[in-house]
Amino acid sequence: MTTNTYLAFDWAVRWHDFWQGQIGLWIRSSGLQIAMLVIFGALAARFIGWSARKVTHRIDAEYQDSDQLVRTESAKYRQAVASVISWVLIALVFVLVATQITDVLAIPIGSLVAPAAVLGAALGFGAQKLVQDLLAGFFIITERQYGFGDLVQLNMLGAPEASEGTVEEVTLRVTKLRTTQGEVFTVPNGNIVRSLNMSKDWARAVIDIPVSVTADLNRVNDLLHEVCHQAWEDQSLQKLLLDEPALMGVESIEVDTVNVRIVARTLPGKQFDVGRRLRIRIMAALASSGIDMASGKGPAVAAVLPPGGPDGNVKAAPGGDEQEL
Repeated sequence: MTTNTYLAFDWAVRWHDFWQGQIGLWIRSSGLQIAMLVIFGALAARFIGWSARKVTHRIDAEYQDSDQLVRTESAKYRQAVASVISWVLIALVFVLVATQITDVLAIPIGSLVAPAAVLGAALGFGAQKLVQDLLAGFFIITERQYGFGDLVQLNMLGAPEASEGTVEEVTLRVTKLRTTQGEVFTVPNGNIVRSLNMSKDWARAVIDIPVSVTADLNRVNDLLHEVCHQAWEDQSLQKLLLDEPALMGVESIEVDTVNVRIVARTLPGKQFDVGRRLRIRIMAALASSGIDMASGKGPAVAAVLPPGGPDGNVKAAPGGDEQEL
């Protein structure tokens, strides 16, 4: 019993001496302040991230609960800005915490000027790509080139093929795209040399119908006019259209084929859906009327982006060729 009492008393004395010593006093003063600052920074970062998610979810809920078929440009922009602001605030919180920790450790800021200049120069050469990404992301968001939910095609420096998909996230450094196959592209903003937005304000579907040169073009035109009018009268299709599809007439003449073009102005991002529906109507109408189409060919549907230019000519879909849908 005496031995156990002595050991317990010796341990208590050591514990007391530790907290009264230099290390213990530092832990109770500066160490505690540093721990509180780190905890504050972590909690503040989590709160900022939680607030940003609440804002984006609220914006998305407004779209989901409404009868809108597409997101408005302002909603896309607000979601992108909310993501960027949260990222910047988190960075500022960590900078503030780091500055306070240097004050607690009594590190003189003046003595760090020379090393900081050397370190800054080294980082300036090594982090040029990071700075380029941040600047490119800043201009992408401020210029509203694209936002959350946009269907875009991004051409990148040195990449043989463009990345195409729906924008899931835009930050100052990267853009994340979800492809139709469910894959996610993460594209550094500084690598983007051209961005093609296929869902901004409005879009246009262009359908080229190849018919035989022996077909009666007057009859074909009358039939396609009727198809355009019926498409506009269809309530489910009218929701996707901004005006009645228009027959542009003969677009090109080949050896055994005459291409007749129909153009439809649609809601942003809905040009492919409209093109598919119009194609079905056109093929059914031509088949029921006994009009011969070019052998082995069907109506080609191209997605065309607004605006076509001052002369009203439409632009070709991404990749330059018309896309069969």
